[in-house]
Amino acid sequence: MNVSVVLFTADLRLHDHPPLRAALDGSRQVVPLFVRDRAVDAAGFAAPNRLAFLADSLRDLDAGLRERGGRLVLRSGDLVDEVCKAAGEADADEVHVAADVSAYARRREERLRAALEAQGVRLHVHDTVTTAVDPGAVVPSSSDHFAVFTPYFRHWSQRRLRSPLRAPGPVRVPDGVGSEELPSRADLSGLSPALAEGGETQGRWRFASWLRSGVAAYEDRHDDLAGDATSRLSPHLHFGTLSPVELVHRARRAGGPGAEAFVRQLAWRDFHRQVLAARPRAAHADYRTKHDRWRSERTARADVAAWRAGRTGYPIVDAAMRQLRHEGWMHNRGRLLTASFLAKTLYVDWRVGARHFLDLLVDGDVANNQLNWQWMAGTGTDSRPNRVLNPVTQAKRYDPDGGYVRRWLPELQDVTAPGIHEPWKLPGPVRAALDYPDPIVELSAGLDRFRRARERR
Repeated sequence: MNVSVVLFTADLRLHDHPPLRAALDGSRQVVPLFVRDRAVDAAGFAAPNRLAFLADSLRDLDAGLRERGGRLVLRSGDLVDEVCKAAGEADADEVHVAADVSAYARRREERLRAALEAQGVRLHVHDTVTTAVDPGAVVPSSSDHFAVFTPYFRHWSQRRLRSPLRAPGPVRVPDGVGSEELPSRADLSGLSPALAEGGETQGRWRFASWLRSGVAAYEDRHDDLAGDATSRLSPHLHFGTLSPVELVHRARRAGGPGAEAFVRQLAWRDFHRQVLAARPRAAHADYRTKHDRWRSERTARADVAAWRAGRTGYPIVDAAMRQLRHEGWMHNRGRLLTASFLAKTLYVDWRVGARHFLDLLVDGDVANNQLNWQWMAGTGTDSRPNRVLNPVTQAKRYDPDGGYVRRWLPELQDVTAPGIHEPWKLPGPVRAALDYPDPIVELSAGLDRFRRARERR
């Protein structure tokens, strides 16, 4: 036997792909395989926006493989069963896959290893494919993970990263391995109207363009809501159409404060993964409980509905929520504001918000999404768990001219700053002419409720 299977998961690219490079070692034939895992779908992670980006990415990956003489093999069902079947059909003796950190992914890896060994096939799991630094590579002396980002980042920055790998040359796929038809976003419904295009080709173009024209100003402008000066690469990192190792190397070569700030954000991504790897329950349970008695979705139905619809009466919160629905993506500052408003001002269970984000975000990622929500809810790794972001103060700081609000709230199109951030204070006739709700809660009342709930009288 001289055949390998490379199992693509959240690494849908050809550049800097250690499992693929290892699978091709020694001019071996290879089965490039992606399995649509039905257990993942059943758990509610098959959101339309992510399915569309996935379809784009699979088609782009297949096109890249065909340029090299290969093709992508697509299967659906139980991942362990389908990998074993493909290995058997190809008479393969090894399978290569990227490491993952979620509890489900680890259990699946154990099942896969046992099933493959039973048919005489070796499983090789590769680190630093979906992260720049392996989750277990940076640990403090007194624990199995870092709970605070700053010391983690100091150690992370000192790690020597492996060199990025080039895209492969010829790819030879053995005969007799069948594939399902590749999906298309055209067959999906319920997509955000302005959903970004997926695929490695698009990701590499976007990153190269941003390195040329955006990264230099990133440190100064990454919180500028109207300026939209972030990289927008998070969907490509989520699906692995871009390599975090390559991004760190290229950003460091570019140099400067903006590139350093961007690398810091990539380190935050690795930080969340090392937390989740050590504490898998943090995907659905408080990392550090405050014994909150959250309002549930049922008891806070009207408030939750207004938050989801972008009709809370606080323009900056509503603008961010409408961006989420329209693009399947939200500016990071908007994510912080909307999460603080739901979890602390409305005192609604953070899991309600995290679930809504996962329903719409094209970059919906268990580690980043859940742990960022916990950070903002004060149940995660934040060293100031009782901080509350004031949406009016934040709006005046990060959208001073109101350009972001006007972009997403057409009913406030003719209102100028600073009044656009507090429309309830506009003169009576002006306020009456606006088709925009009053605030669903007074900020002082929300703050008092939160403080009493946390027993901070």
